[in-house]
Amino acid sequence: MSSNFRFLHAADLHLDSPLQGLTSLEQAPEAIRDATRHALDRLIELAREEKVAFVLLAGDIYDGSWRDYSTGLFFIDRMARLGRENIRVVMISGNHDADSQITHALRLPDNVHRLETRAPQTLLFDELAVAIHGQGYRQRAERDNLVRDYPPARSGYCNIGLLHTALSGRSGHEPYAPCTLDDLRSRGYDYWALGHVHQREVVLEDDPWVVFPGNLQGRHIRECGPKGATLVTVRDGSIRQVEHRSLDVLRWRRLEVQCEGCLDGEDMLQRAREGLQQAADEAEQRLLALRLTLSGATAAHFQLIARPQHWQAELEALALTIGDLWLEHVDFHTRPPGDFPQAFGSTTPQAALIAAVTTLDCSPEGLRALLPELDTLQSRLGRELHDELGDLLPVDEHAMANLRDDIRDLLVARLLERV
Repeated sequence: MSSNFRFLHAADLHLDSPLQGLTSLEQAPEAIRDATRHALDRLIELAREEKVAFVLLAGDIYDGSWRDYSTGLFFIDRMARLGRENIRVVMISGNHDADSQITHALRLPDNVHRLETRAPQTLLFDELAVAIHGQGYRQRAERDNLVRDYPPARSGYCNIGLLHTALSGRSGHEPYAPCTLDDLRSRGYDYWALGHVHQREVVLEDDPWVVFPGNLQGRHIRECGPKGATLVTVRDGSIRQVEHRSLDVLRWRRLEVQCEGCLDGEDMLQRAREGLQQAADEAEQRLLALRLTLSGATAAHFQLIARPQHWQAELEALALTIGDLWLEHVDFHTRPPGDFPQAFGSTTPQAALIAAVTTLDCSPEGLRALLPELDTLQSRLGRELHDELGDLLPVDEHAMANLRDDIRDLLVARLLERV
């Protein structure tokens, strides 16, 4: 019997889930389209390199119902590769797995153990002195506290709990299989291998360890930063080391470029180039998906808002020249410099027009007086036009003020083209 070994803890693979905002791009390479598969390949390779005894998968291996059987066949092939290295896999179903109608239709390799969904199940690896306790989801919306039925720790074993949960709640995640840290402590386990929350988090360090590894591959801009799995080292039956290993193929990041001091769009592009290049250098040789925000008071503001599609295309071209860099979205949040009216003098017709727009009554009282007229306008829109244009009409004083500023800026942009 050996109580010295390593294991990998991963969760939320969401195999074949598309990367939002990227997979429809004609230029997108195969690495983007199959990012979740490549991330799983990296997990398999890490397991082989570290010679782990087993891999734990804490739910949401799939992303709901498969389009066809290829997703399941890919997973089975990769698990079989682990089997040929004598690496076992213990997995539970999560909410997305339970949502699939054909997840259980294919037979898993002999080295893969899928734990029960009707009640907690304990799997013993006696030669390692390890007891793994877990229960998968029978249905997508699991509202019960599953931990209360988990068995107590087995004496003389390293006890690991496998659970798909948001604990007592995590932002952006449904409160499935709710439980508290006291519930987890009450079982007396050494390590809780959790899934469901896509942001890596070490909730407790020791007595017991409680870890969300995060998802294997970020899939959209809300899943920024390094993604991967957790490598755990056990010596003499105790958890000695818990470390994150990045396995993502593509990394998501938000980048803000300050445009203050830029005189025109070309200046903005140069400023953006510096920021994009730095972001690419910091991506650890991975593909990088960026949401770029341009901000600050700048003389380039009016050029940018007059032709946003043009400048977005320029920025996308710039990203392509840097390489391995993709713009998921560009937000134009610049504003005009404080002295912009001086460009038209003080007595010109253009100056008078700008002054008229700028001084529109946007006091709460003045704006509220206009809202009934807008309500009347919305009521006269046909259903089709209302669905298409309704969101563009302001509904409160704040939205009215923003609309006033947008009109002013577009007007100035057109006038500047004629100065």
